Amino acid sequence: MLSMTSTLPETQAPEVRTAVAQLPAYVAGKSAQSDLTAALASNESHFAPLPSVIEAMSAEAGRIHRYPSMGAVEARDAIARQFGVSAGEVAAGPGSSGVLQQIISAVCGHGDEVVYAWRSFEAYPILVAVAGAVSVPVPLLATEQHDLHSMAAAITDRTRLVILCSPNNPTGVSISPADLEEFLRSVPPRVLVVLDEAYVEFQRGPGVDSLDFYRRHPNLCILRTFSKAYGLAGLRIGYAIARPEIADGLRRTAVPFGVNRMAQAAAVASLAAGDEILERTEAVAQERTRVIGALRDYGWDVPDSQANFYWLRADDDLRVQLLDALADADILVRGYAVDGVRITLADRATNDRVLAVLANRGRFLREAAAAQ
Repeated sequence: MLSMTSTLPETQAPEVRTAVAQLPAYVAGKSAQSDLTAALASNESHFAPLPSVIEAMSAEAGRIHRYPSMGAVEARDAIARQFGVSAGEVAAGPGSSGVLQQIISAVCGHGDEVVYAWRSFEAYPILVAVAGAVSVPVPLLATEQHDLHSMAAAITDRTRLVILCSPNNPTGVSISPADLEEFLRSVPPRVLVVLDEAYVEFQRGPGVDSLDFYRRHPNLCILRTFSKAYGLAGLRIGYAIARPEIADGLRRTAVPFGVNRMAQAAAVASLAAGDEILERTEAVAQERTRVIGALRDYGWDVPDSQANFYWLRADDDLRVQLLDALADADILVRGYAVDGVRITLADRATNDRVLAVLANRGRFLREAAAAQ
């Protein structure tokens, strides 16, 4: 009989992969600790869930002892009807970040390259590294826009995927139709281009008709979420629209039953409430115009955001000054080391609290200079 206390060879303890151990942790925006705190760090909707969505979720609550639809069939059917595509062109997952992980797993192998703008959504380098692929970040232009010419030049024989974020998180700037057309014409057909449109419902004025681009460019994939404009951040459901063979690959790489019953039902109900969603996004867009206009009057250089947030470019000293001043006023926003501060739009009263803090730009610049 083998003794469990003797003669077994000494071995090392299990370890995670080096690439995983070196990953930066995804930093979520801080949540409000009291009703007085303005939580403006995570780009969440400040609107309460729609009654019709709550009703749909409640109907599913009594069935949560049953697994949800494996392929989110009803949700995919509703998305397909909404955008005039087939259900076979739709893949769903736990938020757009979950779907993006499916995309990277489906098309990228070890050592393959993924090109994206930087700074952009901070999950990009994490998801690429987890897949064993290689990140190729391309700095934004001074205007906070994607440098599409440099991104096209960064494509090599190892490139399998390009990610475009429009409106870009965290700068809020969108890609123009002309620039997107020129870029897509320059990308080799073998390279999948993902257009991450997590905030597209907040877009106003001339914007990209991504479905038109999708129909004309077979290597384009549209990525969207129900977390932002639809207010389903706590349920985690997003989707991609891609050619059937790509969408099938995304469904194959998905975690089984990864989108729960209530999320699927809420997505269907949200699509049916289009007029109410439009009313809410229009209110955000109007506040965005007002707030950015006021900030520019105060002397801040704010890019033309098309999202539900706006961006203040700031070095580390100014960034710390901004975060501290806003925190002292019970306002939580998102700071990015070296680059700046992102502030989510909310209701008028909350936005006015932010404006009151930021009204004296000169004070912040003086304090930041003194800290150097």
